[in-house]
Amino acid sequence: MTFHTLIRGLLIGISMAAALSTTQRAEAEPTRPNILWITSEDNGPQLGCYGDTYADTPNIDALAAKSLRFRHCWSNAPVCAPARTTIISGMHATSLGGHHMRSGVRLPADVKLYPQVLREAGYYCTNHSKTDYNFANDDAGWQKGGGKSPWRSRPTEATPFMSVINFTVSHESQIRKRPHTLVHDPAKAPLPKYHPDTPEVRHDWAQYYDKLTEMDKMVGGVLKDLEADGLADSTIIFYYGDHGSGMPRSKRWPFDSGLRVPLLVHVPEQFRSLAPTDYLPGGESAQLVSFVDLAPTVISLAGVKPPANMQGVPFAGSFAGPAKPYLYGWRGRMDERIDMVRSCTDGRYVYMRHFYPERPYLKHVDYMFQTPTTRIWKQMFDEGKLNEDQAKFWQPKPVEELFDLQSDPDEVKNLAGDAAHADRVSMMRDAVHRWMIETGDMGMFPEAEMHRVVAEDQSPREFALNHSGLMTRLAETALDATDVASDMSTEKAIELSADPEAVIRFWAVRGIGLRNATTPAAIQAVKRAMHDESPSVAIAACEAIQIIEGKAEQQAATERLLELANVQTVGHFAAIEALNVLDMGAPLDAKLKQKIAALPRSLKKPPPRVGKYVGRLIDDIGVVTP
Repeated sequence: MTFHTLIRGLLIGISMAAALSTTQRAEAEPTRPNILWITSEDNGPQLGCYGDTYADTPNIDALAAKSLRFRHCWSNAPVCAPARTTIISGMHATSLGGHHMRSGVRLPADVKLYPQVLREAGYYCTNHSKTDYNFANDDAGWQKGGGKSPWRSRPTEATPFMSVINFTVSHESQIRKRPHTLVHDPAKAPLPKYHPDTPEVRHDWAQYYDKLTEMDKMVGGVLKDLEADGLADSTIIFYYGDHGSGMPRSKRWPFDSGLRVPLLVHVPEQFRSLAPTDYLPGGESAQLVSFVDLAPTVISLAGVKPPANMQGVPFAGSFAGPAKPYLYGWRGRMDERIDMVRSCTDGRYVYMRHFYPERPYLKHVDYMFQTPTTRIWKQMFDEGKLNEDQAKFWQPKPVEELFDLQSDPDEVKNLAGDAAHADRVSMMRDAVHRWMIETGDMGMFPEAEMHRVVAEDQSPREFALNHSGLMTRLAETALDATDVASDMSTEKAIELSADPEAVIRFWAVRGIGLRNATTPAAIQAVKRAMHDESPSVAIAACEAIQIIEGKAEQQAATERLLELANVQTVGHFAAIEALNVLDMGAPLDAKLKQKIAALPRSLKKPPPRVGKYVGRLIDDIGVVTP
């Protein structure tokens, strides 16, 4: 054997050993997974794989057969923009002040959104075709390109991708789109107990299921493209809806019907070590998960530790965390209508806490009233043609509600006053209270007041972190003031109505009104508050006067509300608050409606995304009926 032959043999042996070592290392340490999120709009778990026999969703059902199906996934918010704000940040939108439908708030400079984290980790991140976040700056760090097969635009085949593909065909706006030839038989449509059984309602529900079938075909197309490109075995797939169905009392309301969404997670064999602990293809998980958990989970799947600002708990990946006892939901302003609700669930029971119990669940929202079901439902209420379960949602609310999803999946029977459930109500009430404090719930501020006290160069989140003592005191005040059965006395509410903090004064004045306090001290406190430096406090005082005082005082409160409804002097957020209260007080006569109709409708440069709402309220309540 020559020297050169010997050397060549040694080099070949070294190369083979290196290749074998590389192969073994690759087998022991597989490349990072690709991640694909397929999302659909305005649909709950009305799918075949969730046991709905009326549904026709074969592609999603086939995906479920090889995935883990989550039984309890909440969107946290029952409407799209706040829900997406929660997903992209890994934080409850209430913590960011971005929980109202259509708003634009600043983010702290140190908050990282999950596409930014993944891009730093080397992922190619795309979103087709929806962002819709409640931020002043809507740039979340997504990269451009790709269309409905975005992985084809990544720089190299070795580049891992994280892509979101969103389908809008099931959106609320498509349920009411006419003409539409029904495929599902409306006579067989399953109706919830709270909806009246009319041809309009049955048509809307049948069309909703038709749209889910159309969406299912689109999901099938994406999965087919992924398979054709040879990526099915290297891609972790999530499928989920963005909140409950677009039908009224689901969308916009933090019942289980408005928050529970389908969630399927498929993990290919080579990445099973990253799967949820109870992963089983075709199996079901009882673990409680929600949208606030999605960002930290996808970051965990990429092998990166989630940023400290994220409030969610990863349920898969290298940094998976412990199971949670509760999921939380919330509602703020929905378009032009103001309300505040907090809810939580343990998977079986749903607890709801109302902060505006004097207001009905449903009021006129222009977008919602374009759906035939909403219009006929309200018409039948006005005509006295609804039963108790159907009529309750056009009436004032209780302070607390508790529903047993096992015996009452439509959430119409309130168990909060049942002595047998007193301990459960107390535990869930305390859980909501702690959560509001721990997360820095900026929803405790009226929207106008939040923008008044938060400096222009500051974010609502930074304000909450810098005022932790106020946030703790505020949660207790808001909860006690809005519950006339709480330990807060009228005297205490009067005392707090003079507090140095305007937001404490706001809830105190509301407490006086809700208690219908007619003592001279209470009347004096409320009249003083009508001219508070905070428009929100003054508006709350006018509402209290409407509840507790005589005709002359009510007239004065109405005139003050007209002043506070002038968008050019108080801004959009306060004007929206004032118009909501004007609509909730005594019936407006023709003269007052004419004054409302003459109010300015907007500023030339309104705050982000809210410019139309003052005009919509004026159109609704300022119309003089012939």
